[in-house]
Amino acid sequence: MIQETFPLSIGGDQVATEDQLLTDVEPGIYMPADSVSYIIVHCTATRETQDYTPEQLKHDHMQRGFIDVGYHFYIRKDGSVTQHRRLNEVGAHCRPFNRCSIGVCYEGGLDANGKPKDTRTLKQRATLVGLLLDLHRKFPKAVIRGHNEMPGAVPKACPVYKPSKEYAYMMK
Repeated sequence: MIQETFPLSIGGDQVATEDQLLTDVEPGIYMPADSVSYIIVHCTATRETQDYTPEQLKHDHMQRGFIDVGYHFYIRKDGSVTQHRRLNEVGAHCRPFNRCSIGVCYEGGLDANGKPKDTRTLKQRATLVGLLLDLHRKFPKAVIRGHNEMPGAVPKACPVYKPSKEYAYMMK
């Protein structure tokens, strides 16, 4: 699986950190609300047998050069949700769509042996549906997609299901 890590090469230039990307290459850390075209679902690609706390997520993202967790929301196996970026703040979760999307990530995505699997718990599923409904009300033009459904994005098997099909009823 390819992970986006800084430094990045953009247009032949090396960009050391997300902060440099937002100040020198793609100016501004905020996006207008009417620019939100996608709500993108991700998984952490962690084993269903391991816990992955928001603190671990933040540590790992900062190790990769991000200014904070790249997702706007993170849903744990117990259904609890944490917010890591403001809704109008540019995320760091799915280039080249960061300036027009909200990123939602759930804990899991791999079975106990490290193979891709839909590991969402019932509580995660309920929280995810509620959050996506709320976000879609706030951004009615936004289309719900998985990272794996975004053309031109860094290819990933994340999540291991097709959110566009599972949540199609929300977009009618």
